[in-house]
Amino acid sequence: MKRCLPLLFALALELLACLPSVAQQATAVVGGANKPEWWKETVVYQIYPRSFQDSNGDGVGDLKGIISRLDYLKSLGVGTVWLNPIYASPNDDNGYDISDYRQIMPEFGTMQDFDALLKGMHERGIKLVMDLVVNHSSDEQQWFKQSRSSRTNPYRDYYHWWPAEKGKPTPRYSLFDVDNNAWKYDSLTNAYYLHYFSRKQPDLNWENPKLRQEVYSIMRFWLDKGIDGFRMDAFQYVAKDTTFPAFPAGYEQDIVKYYSSGPHLHDYIQEMNREVISKYNVVTISEGAGASPEDAMKFVDPARHELNMAYHFEGMGIGYKHDKDYDYLDPQGYNLLDFKKVYTRWDKAFAQKGWGTVYLGNHDQVRMVSRWGDDRPAFRAPSSKLLTTFLLTMRGTPFYYAGDELGMTNGVFKSITDYRDVAARNQYQHLQQTGADLPTFLTHLAKSSRDNGRTPFQWNATANAGFTTGTPWIGVNTNYLTINELSEDKDPDSILNYFRKAVALRRQHKVLVYGQYQLLDEANPHIYAYTRTLGKERVLVVLNFSSDKRTWSLPAGLKTTGQPWLNNYPTLPAGNAFALQPWQAVVLSLQ
Repeated sequence: MKRCLPLLFALALELLACLPSVAQQATAVVGGANKPEWWKETVVYQIYPRSFQDSNGDGVGDLKGIISRLDYLKSLGVGTVWLNPIYASPNDDNGYDISDYRQIMPEFGTMQDFDALLKGMHERGIKLVMDLVVNHSSDEQQWFKQSRSSRTNPYRDYYHWWPAEKGKPTPRYSLFDVDNNAWKYDSLTNAYYLHYFSRKQPDLNWENPKLRQEVYSIMRFWLDKGIDGFRMDAFQYVAKDTTFPAFPAGYEQDIVKYYSSGPHLHDYIQEMNREVISKYNVVTISEGAGASPEDAMKFVDPARHELNMAYHFEGMGIGYKHDKDYDYLDPQGYNLLDFKKVYTRWDKAFAQKGWGTVYLGNHDQVRMVSRWGDDRPAFRAPSSKLLTTFLLTMRGTPFYYAGDELGMTNGVFKSITDYRDVAARNQYQHLQQTGADLPTFLTHLAKSSRDNGRTPFQWNATANAGFTTGTPWIGVNTNYLTINELSEDKDPDSILNYFRKAVALRRQHKVLVYGQYQLLDEANPHIYAYTRTLGKERVLVVLNFSSDKRTWSLPAGLKTTGQPWLNNYPTLPAGNAFALQPWQAVVLSLQ
């Protein structure tokens, strides 16, 4: 999770004007934001390969493990898998530090395994999206080894260097560095290199056209193998002002403002589109596409010929607090009014053109139900189902993180030795050096660390949840005895089978994909209600984001018809006043 992101987002944003009329919506279906595309209609299922399934007992998930679970993926009904990095890497940041972009990490298997995985997915009608990590490489990448060997090496300008004779470089904050310093001195050539993330992740110099051509060649390599697209990791950071001007005091609290959307960023993306993307029928997704919907539109406006989908951070910024040294999730939770404002605002941004995404968890976040729902035994199932309902009934391509379909919860981390994340470990070391309050930090870390989302997938009640026969690379959540795929698969009322039903419903009803969104009862602090409308078809979604019973009255002019399309409780009292159970979610057709 990128450190200062929660601080970027002022949540006092006013909702804008009314949504278009039904006639305007019908027009939009033909040529605007609602032009049919496979990547709008799919459900993306994210797999963190290290934690999904181990096939050889070394404690690390691998490609053969994923292959063994392809029928499970097909049973979910998802259309696309996003696979976190599987390239060769020394694993300083679990594969986001790449040493060879054309090789598979040995822990994960071989290129033959990858080819078999891709073939197996395509045979089951599942597309594959891979991470493209080109803001930085590993310091063990041959380009960097050459770059640091001498100032005259042809690869020198593949990275950002500052000669020491010019004095110390202008300060830059590092998100993962022990000293929070993004400049690392290298004595071999008496110079500093730039690394926005860890010291082992030097930033690539996109100002160098040779570097850009290397990236395009890598993209063609994988696209020619037949993959179906890229998710562009940290791509908003690739363009930099290489004069490195001084930033104002406190800039590190607003990293995206100062680090993203640098000079020529969109020139680079348009060049990438011309030379590579436009020549393949694939999807491209930009992570952190700007600090606002207006910025994001620059990435996905079809007229600009850049990328397809924006993957924003603003939703993930809700509910954070700030210590002088780090950000952490508020133990009191989040404000639903803030939640509704953010998701309504981003929906409106793409109402007429462009396309967005919607997600509540990934490898950089804690578990969905532990953060946005209530993971206590009495409420874990209904709140998980409610969150699934939200994701699959909003406009924008839903991204769903592996394990959330089981209602997997945050892990059990007690000591810093339990963590594997470079960000957590380095932050701890930094605080240790500065004499900070470590017990309080560990308390916050247990609730906020992204390692919570990286514990092994819970397949069954056997040792290590069926993930591995060896020692898992990170601890398995102790609740796997009761929360696991095998038991939920057999239970028709399980979270897993509810997810399958919701995916099938979205696939069946295009109103849940392309339908116009309209927020209802905006000021209600507990209920999130909205309609989706496509032509003559209209549906109502009512979500009780509360662990208490709530009554909600149907607004004047709306009338439901028939049985609920989705309902995470057995019954729903009839009439205009809904008596909602804790975390009840209902999707109903409207007359």
